[in-house]
Amino acid sequence: MNRHRTTCAVLAALLIGAAASGCADGTDEGDAGRHGPAAGQSAAAAPPQAGPAGIEARTARLKQELAARTAVAKKWGLAKVPLVAPAPPVEKPHITTRKGFEVEGGEELPPVFTTVPTKERIVFLTMDDGAEKDPELLRMMSELKLPYSAFLSDYEVSDDYGYFKDMQARGVTLNNHTLNHRYLPGLSEEEQRREICGSQDKIEKHLGKRPVLFRPPYGNYNGDTLRIAKSCGIKAVPLWAAEAFPDHMEWREWDRDLHPGDIVLTHFRGREDWDGSMADMIRNVMKTITDKGYAVARLEDYV
Repeated sequence: MNRHRTTCAVLAALLIGAAASGCADGTDEGDAGRHGPAAGQSAAAAPPQAGPAGIEARTARLKQELAARTAVAKKWGLAKVPLVAPAPPVEKPHITTRKGFEVEGGEELPPVFTTVPTKERIVFLTMDDGAEKDPELLRMMSELKLPYSAFLSDYEVSDDYGYFKDMQARGVTLNNHTLNHRYLPGLSEEEQRREICGSQDKIEKHLGKRPVLFRPPYGNYNGDTLRIAKSCGIKAVPLWAAEAFPDHMEWREWDRDLHPGDIVLTHFRGREDWDGSMADMIRNVMKTITDKGYAVARLEDYV
């Protein structure tokens, strides 16, 4: 019965996603399909509705997609098929610093937050550091079509930038987690600048794109941290609401639960640090996320 409910939920999510993208009613013409005729186009010239036959065809296609997703989930040993995230918002939500996470000073600084404001039942998966470079993880996440964001420390990734270039080519955004993963509030302003802006420079040089998201090591920062981060291009500082391991979850919130828009942290680690592989960690966190009725969305679509 649980498997049947999960299958129905995934199919419903696929249908909702199709409707959100304008294809469930047979239209597939970008903005014209979603919002009516384009500028200068009369209503009579707009693409016609496909009708029941078109809906049936698309439902059949979505069932085929569900069958494929089910097969991939089974291949990778997931307990359930991951739910499908809705289409991202046309406009990103306005994000502010979480209450209690503010620093002294009235200037506008990058917001520090653990949850993205949304009513959708979605969460965001993020991975820190970069020590473990497991090729199985890249294949698994690509085949499952699970989005995630990486926050890299250069001392962990500099021995194999190619691994992260491959990750980037698969659609993963590579973000800043400092050069050497030091406790930033204990450093001078100059040392913090080297850690944060130096990481910006390294990622841009070796991986091609300057990050706009930054996560301070251990989640610790002060006013200098945020001012320096802003000065070298950082727009936002996502922390986390929960942390995933191969055999358990750790929670920031008192209710030990997920909430819409929560950011989930994990790390690039393997059997040397964990009782399990990165694939095991994904199986565990996805069981938690799916059991609680959430889908994984792409953080950069909302921040």
